[in-house]
Amino acid sequence: MSHSDINKVVLAYSGGLDTSVILKWLQVTYDCEVVTFTADLGQGEELEPARKKAQMMGVPDKHIFIDDLREEFVRDFVFPMMRANARYEGDYLLGTSIARPLISKRLIEIARETGADAIAHGATGKGNDQVRFELSAYALAPDIKVIAPWREWDLNSRTALIAWAEQHQIPVPKDKRGESPFSTDANLLHTSSEGKVLEDPWEETPDYVYSRTVNPEDAPDTPEYITIDFEKGDGVALNGTSMSPAELLAALNELGRTHGIGRLDLVENRFVGMKSRGMYETPGGEIYARAHRGMEQITLDRGAAHLKDELMPRYAELIYNGFWFSPEREMLQAAIDHSQANVSGTVRLKLYKGNADVVGRKSPVSLYSERHVTFEDDAGAYDQADAAGFIKLNALRLRLLAGQGKR
Repeated sequence: MSHSDINKVVLAYSGGLDTSVILKWLQVTYDCEVVTFTADLGQGEELEPARKKAQMMGVPDKHIFIDDLREEFVRDFVFPMMRANARYEGDYLLGTSIARPLISKRLIEIARETGADAIAHGATGKGNDQVRFELSAYALAPDIKVIAPWREWDLNSRTALIAWAEQHQIPVPKDKRGESPFSTDANLLHTSSEGKVLEDPWEETPDYVYSRTVNPEDAPDTPEYITIDFEKGDGVALNGTSMSPAELLAALNELGRTHGIGRLDLVENRFVGMKSRGMYETPGGEIYARAHRGMEQITLDRGAAHLKDELMPRYAELIYNGFWFSPEREMLQAAIDHSQANVSGTVRLKLYKGNADVVGRKSPVSLYSERHVTFEDDAGAYDQADAAGFIKLNALRLRLLAGQGKR
């Protein structure tokens, strides 16, 4: 990429040390204007300091974007993913993965609004996020140029980064001068922590790493019961009170925090090829995911439910690998959304010391028939003698195999 081709860049900007260095590095290396974009995804941090830092580094107000994307994030990304019951490698609720396509989408929109030639991000060359940002960007704007400083510069250590920052009069917070014990990423759905003290998969995660949940051992000794109402696969109310998607997830986060719900210690397979160990906290997401699964138990037909379970690993892998805007993810989403037409009703959960257990579910369109499953008189709803023919037909091929000595 020729530096002379770049006149204006939209940078995904947190206001932290790394992206502040990137901002200045872009100005110095590419001799270009920089537009900063800071997304409020519910990470729980004050974002106005990012504006002040950008101003201090010469970015004009018209080129500083700080957008509240919380509702869009939950409504258009988290909830569609949750309809699929998506868990990467059976465990990870994809909290970081699902945020990246939204950030990329807004980067592209701002690039178009401001006439920028390129976008830039602070993801490293070892991780998944570089892939997620760039695949999403190219899917939305195939001719966009993407600048990934960590793949270009020679600032390959924190010491070098800090030295470069000081050389260019970029303030370095005191807590950034030592080696960070771990790195974090946060949004309304989760907080993830990786690196340093977490790099040995044999060592238990230190308690100080956790920021969004109390230790389950210290959680209340009395369980708390809650209800979540669903309409067509999406949560709409907590304990009978209607809430927007972001309001509902935020309220569930507080409940999960109190009861120590949603901790996950995981060694996962990154898309780029290596294994990594991370600690995830998804308090509200874990409660919500269990509730949604409970709602489906009485409203989804067996065939549809089992097919969804077969599709889920592929769907989750697509999100993890950065293919949110791919045709195959959209095809799967259409099938998943079709399955949710009758996923409506109420789920009751018991929250207690790290667990969120479904203890009740009801729906006006429930497929559960007590008349058919009762151990008492079923009043002719089910003829048990029919099972004999059903079993014989299903046993036919097994009996033929056995007759040929195949067993």
